[in-house]
Amino acid sequence: MPIYDKSPRPQEFAAVDLGSNSFHMVIARVVDGAMQIIGRLKQRVHLADGLGADNKLSEEAMERGLSCLSLFAERLQGFSPSSVCIVGTHTLRQAQNAADFLKRAEKVIPYPIEIISGNEEARLIFMGVEHTQPEKGRKLVIDIGGGSTELVIGENFEPKLVESRRMGCVSFAQLYFPGGVINKENFQRARMAAAQKLETLTWQYRIQGWNVAMGASGTIKAAHEVLLALGEKDGFITPERLDELKSEVLKHRSFNALSLPGLSEERKAVFVPGLAILCGVFDALAIRELRLSDGALREGVLYEMEGRFRHQDVRSRTAKSLANQYNIDREQARRVLETTMQMYEQWQAQQPKLAHPQLEALLRWAAMLHEVGLNINHSGLHRHSAYILQHSDLPGFNQEQQMMMATLVRYHRKAVKLDDMPRFTLFKKKQYLPLIQLLRLGVLLNNQRQATTTPPNAAANDQ
Repeated sequence: MPIYDKSPRPQEFAAVDLGSNSFHMVIARVVDGAMQIIGRLKQRVHLADGLGADNKLSEEAMERGLSCLSLFAERLQGFSPSSVCIVGTHTLRQAQNAADFLKRAEKVIPYPIEIISGNEEARLIFMGVEHTQPEKGRKLVIDIGGGSTELVIGENFEPKLVESRRMGCVSFAQLYFPGGVINKENFQRARMAAAQKLETLTWQYRIQGWNVAMGASGTIKAAHEVLLALGEKDGFITPERLDELKSEVLKHRSFNALSLPGLSEERKAVFVPGLAILCGVFDALAIRELRLSDGALREGVLYEMEGRFRHQDVRSRTAKSLANQYNIDREQARRVLETTMQMYEQWQAQQPKLAHPQLEALLRWAAMLHEVGLNINHSGLHRHSAYILQHSDLPGFNQEQQMMMATLVRYHRKAVKLDDMPRFTLFKKKQYLPLIQLLRLGVLLNNQRQATTTPPNAAANDQ
């Protein structure tokens, strides 16, 4: 009689990175506690090329992006929403009409798109490197993308310095290599501009120091592959080898004419500006050697998702750190949190279709942190607290999640002004307006700052 393996099918996760140059998707599963990559998809979208002087995405760029998302959606059929994370980076952060793109994307791919801050992108890139590379000790991690460059110093999965600067291979191509023309002057201008953008962090990074420098993603991977093709067996990037690459590219007059061993056709249009940025980073930070990392943003997102399934949520650490920083009244925060969540459970039982796991978590953190602005002034506490939550660097939270926490806290007292509320793409009003009511009640029932009786049945409606 055949023996069948009755062990459950491993949980699968998908991370999608909507970059300024390319859209990437990676699919993985957890087997015996280890992340196993089972598929990758990549498509050149050149989203940043469609960002005009008015910071609006062109219709053509949107169509390219939506077409790629449609392709990804086919592969993701059958995935639960909790197993898919789609993140938007620099170009979607900058685009004034990003909300229009996200609205159209909802009809193409049935998973929410989270636009993350530059610092959150940098942190996730660092985590992707930490999880996938064997090197130990303090790391400097660099990722040169299409619209921004991320730089992180960290150790043992803890970022210590995190920065994102607005310089990328697509934006620098437009600024310093008009028409794709390559010459010594254009290259030097781009190199100096990159170094100047790092002036304010140079000494801080040098003083912190690192044991090994790691580079992630397209530009650095392309430089690594060209060096291998030129005969450098280890593929490490050094100042001397960068000079060699610079000499090679300056033999060509334009991006179209560029011909280097190991350089793919699709990378031609952005390799030279990316190389100029890399040279500027080496100049500013006095880097002696850079190694290629296999892991980057997508892997960081994957491990973050898998960690949340194991309840190792970086957002909990962030909330606790903020509570410590602003010395909140922990007992009062606990009372408000317990009262609010008791009522939430009642409301959830009455309105299961409106309940949203992300919003439940954000309500918890909002209840815990609603008094972070008390150190500024009790008068206008709700506004001060909301400002801190919206504008602080909060690892683990995307921009909409921060905005939602700030909104819940902003309206926990005083008048609720529906017209002043921000526009959300991940959450609907009928889902979060009841939560504002619950938090208001939670605070009101504990306004004497002492143990309260059991709260009344929640009567929040789904207006």
